[in-house]
Amino acid sequence: MRKIVIVNNLKDWDFNIDEVEVVAAQAYLTDPAYTEIKNARIFNLCRSYKYQSTGYYVSLLAEARGHRAIPNVTTIQDLKSQTIVRSITNELDEQIQKSLHDIKSRVFTLSIYFGQNVAKKYEKLAKQLHDLFQAPLLRAEFIFNKEWILHNISPIPLNEVPENHRKYLMSFAKAYFARHRFTGPKPKTKIYDLAILTNPLESDPPSNRKAIQQFIEAAESLGFATELITKDDYKRLSEFDALFIRETTSVNHHTYRFARRAHADGLVVIDDPVSILRCTNKVYLAELLSKAKVPIPKTMIIHKENRDLVIKELGLPVVLKRPDSSFSQGVVKVTDEASLHEELDNMLELSDLVIGQVFMPTDFDWRVGILDKQPLYACKYYMAKDHWQIYNWEGKKSEITGNAETVPIGDVPFHVMHTALKAANLIGDGLYGVDLKEIEGQAYVIEVNDNPSIDYGCEDQVLHKDLYLSIMKSIKRRIEIQKNITNEQAS
Repeated sequence: MRKIVIVNNLKDWDFNIDEVEVVAAQAYLTDPAYTEIKNARIFNLCRSYKYQSTGYYVSLLAEARGHRAIPNVTTIQDLKSQTIVRSITNELDEQIQKSLHDIKSRVFTLSIYFGQNVAKKYEKLAKQLHDLFQAPLLRAEFIFNKEWILHNISPIPLNEVPENHRKYLMSFAKAYFARHRFTGPKPKTKIYDLAILTNPLESDPPSNRKAIQQFIEAAESLGFATELITKDDYKRLSEFDALFIRETTSVNHHTYRFARRAHADGLVVIDDPVSILRCTNKVYLAELLSKAKVPIPKTMIIHKENRDLVIKELGLPVVLKRPDSSFSQGVVKVTDEASLHEELDNMLELSDLVIGQVFMPTDFDWRVGILDKQPLYACKYYMAKDHWQIYNWEGKKSEITGNAETVPIGDVPFHVMHTALKAANLIGDGLYGVDLKEIEGQAYVIEVNDNPSIDYGCEDQVLHKDLYLSIMKSIKRRIEIQKNITNEQAS
């Protein structure tokens, strides 16, 4: 992969780094030779990324040509929004307070050159900010108001780097280009790079270890170079062609930031950030499914103004759900008025809206796995022992979950399959697990899950290895479609 540094003026970059080309922005934008390049990494060091500026167009056209741009257009847009900046950097708050603890002034500016700062004590903070906002040169501005707050983060024009910092800039640039994986060619026997995001410490991940190994074997049989990554590998996302998330997802979580960043970098992503946003919020799902006339249990969106109407509307017992609940956590059944008000007090402290649903007891819940808008697998999940849900997190370790039965697609009742497909297809064309209850010949959607459970010995009991292979084939097909579209646009 060619590494090309783009600058407004060639005099701005007076370093000589092996295997790094330096090109004037005007030449990159107008010379047909750069349009024809099939595999390039573009490091955009233009003086400005303002909308419709030369720097903006360098990143925009790089993406259109199928080149990987740093920063890409999404990062450029993110840097302009304080709301996005603060949202993305929320998890750095502890590191910000620790790093800036000894500063006496009320304002502080941190210069970040290729992920590093000239002062060692700010090394970790500089690296983390660079991982979140992948631009070569960044200026982070902090203000103190009871605690340190990241007020703004913006690119540093290359020609504005202080003269006494130039030697550091050269050193950091050389280290940056030397250590990144893109400096070496891909093995000839592997056609695409796949990252599988996991959390080795997660107690109940979406896939157990044997399932992860099955995914790896399926991917490598199709020509993927596959690597398990963790949240610490955020900065390396652009090295891959696709990201497959096998860690429990949430919007206010690194899994969403991984999906969003990968999608912005042009990777194929399962699950994509839009699916995560839609599936992980039950308020959104309730509104979406109701509007599309998909059968669901009688549902009420509860807030502080209407909480006294719950019993009148839904009766007792009633099921209450936090909007971002998953794996039955954050979901409670209340049987009396006192418990109802106690649970609502707790939930409304955390969220302005809560979902309430009529309690519909069944012996099992259906789960239909769907990929590319087609059914993939189906299971019956039976309730945990002496419990009303398929998960009982307060039970004995051996009794947390109930039994599961994998069912051939052809044996799933038509009304269950039809309802599941209708619900999932409202979300997108990703990998979803639709949970349904079947009562008197009618199927009711409980929720649509992104990132559904696929465990060795459970969901794979009908398709076996073909289940894992089907998902990897979908990822490969998506990569090829995307690359063909990019190549057609470039030509």
